[in-house]
Amino acid sequence: MSFEQLGLSTPLLKALSDAGYRTPTEIQKKAIPAVLAGEDLLAAAQTGTGKTASFVLPILQKLSSHREDQPALRSRSVSALIVVPTRELAVQVEANVQQYSKYLELTSMALYGGVDIEPQRAQLAQGVDILVATPGRLLDMAYQRALFFDDLEFFVLDEADRMLDMGFIGDLKKIISRLPDHRQSLLFSATLSEDVRYLADTVYEDAVEIAISPKKKVAGQIKQWLITVDKDRKSALLSHLIKELAWDQAIIFVEKKHSAAKLVEQLAKRDITADSIHSGRSQASREATLNEFKSGQLKFLVATGIAARGIDIQDLSRVVNYDMPYPAEDYVHRIGRTGRAGKTGEAVSFVSKNDFKNLCAIESLLGQIIERREIEGFPIKKEVPVSILNYRPKNRYR
Repeated sequence: MSFEQLGLSTPLLKALSDAGYRTPTEIQKKAIPAVLAGEDLLAAAQTGTGKTASFVLPILQKLSSHREDQPALRSRSVSALIVVPTRELAVQVEANVQQYSKYLELTSMALYGGVDIEPQRAQLAQGVDILVATPGRLLDMAYQRALFFDDLEFFVLDEADRMLDMGFIGDLKKIISRLPDHRQSLLFSATLSEDVRYLADTVYEDAVEIAISPKKKVAGQIKQWLITVDKDRKSALLSHLIKELAWDQAIIFVEKKHSAAKLVEQLAKRDITADSIHSGRSQASREATLNEFKSGQLKFLVATGIAARGIDIQDLSRVVNYDMPYPAEDYVHRIGRTGRAGKTGEAVSFVSKNDFKNLCAIESLLGQIIERREIEGFPIKKEVPVSILNYRPKNRYR
């Protein structure tokens, strides 16, 4: 199947061709026709499967068609609202909107906290066709009457499971209560848990459900392996691997922001230059650091899990789980930063004894035991038991 067969317009097809898109992914094949047909949608697909295009493309087509018959946007109005969990993802999704709409006369904007509010207020005053926003700043603007939802046609919740993990359920309910009843609603998530379905029930009464189940939880071109290590030796082990294996570049994931800053300092003491991004840094500094990493000027980026679904680097060779993630699904999202677009990648995890149950949950999700390797000079004092593949964690929410 081609993008032409999905019924997309010539300007969109031209933009897709410019971007090197040749054939639609499975989620795009199913979601685009449903959205074009006006259906509400509940869709599940993993990171890296083309979810963003599957809702942005049909929304752009429908808005462009409506704009031909309707007057210009009213001040402070929004035609399509896409709510995302993080600032990085807001920037990424809005960049995709711009890329796909390059031959259309539609406006877009990313709205997020951590930056000066006045330029955002001024841009909203002109009216925006597609607004990509994080919940907190969106509610701030709504409370200040800097934007209205009266003319809203499309509402999208992207990364819904991540929203729940980050505790946004209260903010999402406040946002949804302000939206007009007559709208097309789309909810996208990596998983369709009971909690995601509960959230979906607050968005719409009836929706077409699409679930893309990959043959493998993780792309086959990602080589996964782990090292069991005592917690107090992790920074030394990381430095050793970077130097001895001559690693060219890596995202190094930690759980807490203070751990990120500390690890950057520890690496510097061993003559390894790294920088970090986390919620404690300003948006401007985070963007500058991420741009350095994308350009290759910065080789090692230490990041908290908040960045796991907001970083899109096509040629990233390696991801390191310095701290093991929780819940298990976050492991898939983290290592999905590498091995993209059919390229090879590597995922390395540091596992200490207190990570055992978490490791078992991850391996159960993957349906495989992750290869263990030993590194000379790093004997472990607290042994990590043999994995239990059929381990089942307790439900986190219920």
